[in-house]
Amino acid sequence: MRVITQQQLGGPEVLTIVDAPEPRPLPTEVLVRVKAIGLNPLEARLRAGEFPLLGRPPFILGWDISGVVEEARTWRLRPGDEVFGMPLFPRAANAYAEVVAAPALHLVRKPASLSHVEASALPIVGLTAWQGLVDLGGVTEGDRVLVHGGGGGVGHVAIQIAKALGAHVITTASGSKRKFVEGLGADEVIDYTTADFTETVRDIDVVLDTLGGDTVERSLGVLRTGGHVVTAVADEDAELAAKFEAAGMRFSGIGVDPDPVGLRGLADLVEQGRLQVHVQETFPFERIADAHRLLDAGHLQGKVVLTV
Repeated sequence: MRVITQQQLGGPEVLTIVDAPEPRPLPTEVLVRVKAIGLNPLEARLRAGEFPLLGRPPFILGWDISGVVEEARTWRLRPGDEVFGMPLFPRAANAYAEVVAAPALHLVRKPASLSHVEASALPIVGLTAWQGLVDLGGVTEGDRVLVHGGGGGVGHVAIQIAKALGAHVITTASGSKRKFVEGLGADEVIDYTTADFTETVRDIDVVLDTLGGDTVERSLGVLRTGGHVVTAVADEDAELAAKFEAAGMRFSGIGVDPDPVGLRGLADLVEQGRLQVHVQETFPFERIADAHRLLDAGHLQGKVVLTV
């Protein structure tokens, strides 16, 4: 099989395609013939060496996959099942590959209405939004939810999940993405290039931050008493958490993890027609460097996917 690996840290040009032996699934695992791979900005940062999650090269990037089970050493799935998921995160899943071995518990069956390209784009961003809004945020009908970065990968899914939960959804996005986020169901859109969200919104129940920087601390001023800021960018910050607690608010940093319950929840929303994942561009396996150049450029609308 072919895999995409790197022998050193650096720009997109360090990514190379090589032949490698197929992995063998362990008990409780399946072997998946990959059809599409979702790419994430995190992987560009790991490629460049911005932090050592996977250690030093050589390593194989990637987590988001959609494909077909070829071999199953578990009762949970069977050969021929079409599946998608985010195996092993944050440990190496070696998903930039034609074949991946993965725990069956980290995958779920793909909805028939979802293409492999769309399915591969969903796990990391979808589970981040789900765990932030459902598990941590506890969003319920009538809540006022502010999603920072609504046009991005996590943000555009978060808008739809919050709407499905019955929330009134406000999002920050650039003016060029206004129609896009409104089409996803956003009730109010704040163009962050021309307006300060701290001056335009109040009484927010849950804030989901996908941007980082000073956005989290500035969000304190828009919460109602007892409101909750969940950030998908910053880790838990004891000092910041204490500041929120002193003000009668809550602060949480989320690190996404494999979650079959959340994946099935996302699949259910897809099957109900309440969730779509937007893919900005697809690239063939051989053009991995070009795909990473797009990741490096930033300001994505939705996701980037590699087809195998």
